[in-house]
Amino acid sequence: MTFAAAVSIGVVALGVSGQAPRPGSGQARTAKDGVYTAAQAARGSAIFQTRCAVCHGDRLEGLAGPPLVGDVFLGPRDKQPVSDLFDKIHNTMPADAPGTLEPPQVADLVAFILQANMFPAGGAELGAADAMLKQIALVAANPAPATAAAGTATAFPVTGTLNQVMRGILFPSSNVLFDVQTKDPGAGSKGGVARADASTTSSRYGDVYAPWMVVDAAAISIAEIGPVLMQPGRRCENGKPVPVDRADWQEYVQGVVDAGRAAYRASQTRNQEAVSDATNVISDACANCHRVYRDVPSAAQRCTPPR
Repeated sequence: MTFAAAVSIGVVALGVSGQAPRPGSGQARTAKDGVYTAAQAARGSAIFQTRCAVCHGDRLEGLAGPPLVGDVFLGPRDKQPVSDLFDKIHNTMPADAPGTLEPPQVADLVAFILQANMFPAGGAELGAADAMLKQIALVAANPAPATAAAGTATAFPVTGTLNQVMRGILFPSSNVLFDVQTKDPGAGSKGGVARADASTTSSRYGDVYAPWMVVDAAAISIAEIGPVLMQPGRRCENGKPVPVDRADWQEYVQGVVDAGRAAYRASQTRNQEAVSDATNVISDACANCHRVYRDVPSAAQRCTPPR
């Protein structure tokens, strides 16, 4: 499959010169140095079409999954070793059958992705050895800038997608609070109450703090989520940018923060009914945003501003 015509002009500039690795990058080569072969990329293209295109699009433009070409893909990965991309595919993809791709297949897929991003082919195939892949750096024409909190000089780059943040923070924290509707945290000393879920991890560590302390922490994590949801550069799982500049998004984020603060005030009363009532506010705050930005006909349309 020939892909050159499908990639934007801005990406073409990535493969023009044999730029040396950046000082301090730790890699001996970059993806501009011809680290795969055209035949290998062709094999990767065939694998991509059968295993990956349903989520990432026939032209890697992104559908339910994020784009795999251009600044959206390369910007956050500038200076990262190719081994990171290899491991991501090998361990977590395809999303519906992670871990089913053999290492040579993953290497072929990486070669295809490099070709799609206009990195030149070379005379030797890309291998699957971790030590070798760590020596090859990805490079971006427009690296994603780090973001800094107001009034500080420390920058913290975005790591997770919006969906991952929801799963890692808001979903478990909200479930701790919703659990209070049916289980009184004051009924026992420790353990078995107000857990995020019934997983082995939460069961194992569920007795570290008193139940009301767990409820307090869950409410605080929701109240403190504002800067995370408003962090520039964060993207949705489908690759679209989180609409942090839109007034309605800012309003929804404020609503979630206010709901978290209300839940914390309720938790401080150590009253099950008060916290139960506060969960209605949290549910409404989440639903307001979901109706606009999540509950759309397809995952590819999430984070798309309403018309």
